[in-house]
Amino acid sequence: MCGIVGLFLKDKALEPRLGAMLTDMLITMTDRGPDSAGIAIYGEGAAGVSKVTVQSETPDQDFADLADKVKALVGGPVSLTRRDTHAVLSVPAGKAEELRKQLKEVAPTVRVMSFGDTLEIYKEVGLPKDVAARFDIASMSGSHGIGHTRMATESAVTTMGAHPFNTGSDQCLVHNGSLSNHNSLRRKLNREGIHVETKNDSEVAAAYLTWKMQNGATLGEALENSLDDLDGFFNFVVGTKDGFGVVRDPIACKPAVMAETDQYVAFGSEYRALVNLPGIEDARVWEPEPATVYFWRHGETTTPNKKAA
Repeated sequence: MCGIVGLFLKDKALEPRLGAMLTDMLITMTDRGPDSAGIAIYGEGAAGVSKVTVQSETPDQDFADLADKVKALVGGPVSLTRRDTHAVLSVPAGKAEELRKQLKEVAPTVRVMSFGDTLEIYKEVGLPKDVAARFDIASMSGSHGIGHTRMATESAVTTMGAHPFNTGSDQCLVHNGSLSNHNSLRRKLNREGIHVETKNDSEVAAAYLTWKMQNGATLGEALENSLDDLDGFFNFVVGTKDGFGVVRDPIACKPAVMAETDQYVAFGSEYRALVNLPGIEDARVWEPEPATVYFWRHGETTTPNKKAA
């Protein structure tokens, strides 16, 4: 079943409340998927610095000297900020993707959750309220973010199988539905050099979008292409460094609702996820159309294009 939430802030005054609002939205969706949960936060980046968010089952042991090990790999200054089983490694700009590929050489039990300039992903097995509390998501600020609470259908209940999935710099995806051609697509993406860590079909969808954008597509164009290339039924909510996108398959059998005000754009699997947002009573509320791409980018002052596929 699974539950998805997303929030894209237009009003910078709301940014200190991003984590709190997303947490409230996600907890409301708990009964749609109680086995694991995760949230992606697009926070403020720092000049000359990239981030790699990592996870460990034995963080006391693994994180003790991890910054020193990483410094030996990438050179330059490295710092580590721990949150429970996760930690954010700050590394020289441009070194995050290289580190993702090399980290197993020095820390084989440490797993990469995300990499990029602004993106941090926190996810674990458990109820949304417990996962959010472990990482103090409510205290986090940012410009946009997405969250997911999972009911596993096609892969095991594990931290790595939880959403969101990150397969490209500052790109992440959450998914409600099921893909029928993910195994053949995974093999194709591997031949193209796109890394897919798990057996989860949602990570394949994330990797597909990464591949399309690496080959010149915009987020909107990649989402449009997914309607032709991905078989199955799905709701995707996708984040990039400066953008936020939504697409439903042509049948649109999974529930979805959106709301837009002058302050934000919000997505929820059900309307009840949105009811506590500020100004929701005056929002334009609608159900996303099937086979239609919706996307927003920071810096745009007009309503974004919504292109039918």
